[in-house]
Amino acid sequence: MPAARQWEFAGTHGAVTAHIWPHDTPRYAAVLVHGYGEHLGRYDHVAAALHEHGAVVCGPDHAGHGLSAGDRVLVRDVDDLVADLHTVVESAREDLPGVPVVMIGHSLGGLIATRYAQLHGDRLTALVLSGPVLGRWDSLAALRDLDEIPDVPIDVSTLSRDPGVGRAYAADPLVWHGPFKPATVRGLLASIETVNAHGTLGDLPVLWLHGEDDPLVPVSGTRVGIDAVRGADLTSRLYPGARHEIFNETNRDEVLADVTTAIDAWLAPPPPR
Repeated sequence: MPAARQWEFAGTHGAVTAHIWPHDTPRYAAVLVHGYGEHLGRYDHVAAALHEHGAVVCGPDHAGHGLSAGDRVLVRDVDDLVADLHTVVESAREDLPGVPVVMIGHSLGGLIATRYAQLHGDRLTALVLSGPVLGRWDSLAALRDLDEIPDVPIDVSTLSRDPGVGRAYAADPLVWHGPFKPATVRGLLASIETVNAHGTLGDLPVLWLHGEDDPLVPVSGTRVGIDAVRGADLTSRLYPGARHEIFNETNRDEVLADVTTAIDAWLAPPPPR
């Protein structure tokens, strides 16, 4: 797989850095949407699996994340991140006219991707949600009324059963290691309610993947959101024992195979009548 290239554009809140893993003969474009406090550089292995499967892979570092400009991890409204994401999608569609677009969102990226699908679902062939922040996020709601949010580092063991994942996360200088900002808490909770209220994704095929033992974004809260937005074509897969970052879990090959198998089905020509 070729190394990722970066390009920059004027986003809603400053310069946004986008990443692309090019492909000479892509079957589809895979748009990766990363989670809160991280960046797309953590997704090289996901991009490699999708590239081998025939995808050109792309996605932004959200404003205030990774290599992009903006106040660190400040998210007042998810729609601002959706607008930046739309620039990346439209660039891919312009470069590759007629190529199907599959969006893959993890955690907060799942909320962003779902909102994108609500606003621009006609641009997508399908949507994959990994441990998405949807429906109800009780741990975040508990911070809403605090005068000061405690600066308690994340317990990296909640990310994956693979201890190397936690060590790499803790040592990554592009990962945010501080507390939530009050404006971000309010903005995310409001955006969750907006997505809940907007409703169904219609006929868009959706694959929902989640670790059953995810302590950061529990399945129970997400299920509320899935029920609020589900359309006519939802497939779900829960992984016993898996924690939050299922693309970094000990069964990551199984998870990625489930994604590529679903994509094959979505890209297959319809049966003759």
